[in-house]
Amino acid sequence: MKPRTAARITGAALVAAGTVAALTAPATIAEPAGPPVSPELVTAMQRDLGLTADQAVARLGQEAVAARADSALRDALAGSYGGSYFDANLGKLVVGTTDAAKSDEVRAAGAEPRQVAASERQLDGIVEALNGRGAQAPAAVTGWYADVRENAVVVTTQPGTAEQATSFVRDAQVPEESVRVVEFPAQPETYADVVGGYAYYTASGARCSMGFAVQGGFVTAGHCGAPGERTTQPTGYFAGSSFPGNDYAFVNTGTDDTGYPLVYDYSSGYVRVSGTAEAPLGSSICRSGSTTGWHCGTVLAKNQSVRYQEGTVSGLTRTNVCAEPGDSGGSFISGNQAQGMTSGGWGDCRTGGETYYQPVREALSAYGLTLLTQ
Repeated sequence: MKPRTAARITGAALVAAGTVAALTAPATIAEPAGPPVSPELVTAMQRDLGLTADQAVARLGQEAVAARADSALRDALAGSYGGSYFDANLGKLVVGTTDAAKSDEVRAAGAEPRQVAASERQLDGIVEALNGRGAQAPAAVTGWYADVRENAVVVTTQPGTAEQATSFVRDAQVPEESVRVVEFPAQPETYADVVGGYAYYTASGARCSMGFAVQGGFVTAGHCGAPGERTTQPTGYFAGSSFPGNDYAFVNTGTDDTGYPLVYDYSSGYVRVSGTAEAPLGSSICRSGSTTGWHCGTVLAKNQSVRYQEGTVSGLTRTNVCAEPGDSGGSFISGNQAQGMTSGGWGDCRTGGETYYQPVREALSAYGLTLLTQ
């Protein structure tokens, strides 16, 4: 697959009153008792994850509990924390720990303990070491990430090039017993094109999507525009942009357009945004994009380094949600919690594929932004 620069995206946590007229009536969204569950989100999970409506609602509740447990245990286990993932069969969080004595503490938090050899901190250290030698990686190597399910770092490379990838790992002087080389045929690409359609436009003629509304504008993908570049529909400018290395940007729209804490489902409604609680590995997640609309899947990996044609981007999250050119910058949301903005991937929504997103928390922190929530 030929790499291409990505920019055609949809995002849809919409900012611009002039962009989406329907946003003039956000009050039509119901306020259910207890944790809010969007009917549109449930419908998409039924379609893409093969769940019944009751199963989708139950899973969202289980994942919300898992996210809270993960946040607490990450701090409590400290250096012995070995990563975590949501197990859909168990309906709960599985937490790795290098200290068997911590198992009861994990169970007390409502999670399932799993003893592992390497801590998440050690795995992330290997990822950082590989990042430091990314410029020397063979062209066939497409990326690397910490796989907490396997308690190892995975290096992906084109078919027939495992020896090159192994040499790259050896030269980085990282513990080889903690690294797996996997041959993988797809070449990641950012998702952008110069096309017409509903979204925001840059001065260069590219079309991208809005990710999430923040005070003063919205966050989106960094590869969509350089600092200072102007946008239209809504009118604004890139007040900050980071790509490659990262893939996030802040578009300042001033006070001319009204922002809403919503994500458009490209069907008949909106999903509210209530916070940024990070979804554990294995959680369900949905994406909004102008090219392909609303699609769902699961979180596959975190802290992924991806080698795009334009350069390496680190710290991405990998999902099995499909996307296509024109979906860049769009919203990734789990339940009602903002997760990130579409960066790139491989495949399409006809045959399937994988998509990476830039975690939203990093973008908010980098520019001191306040997410609009409901």
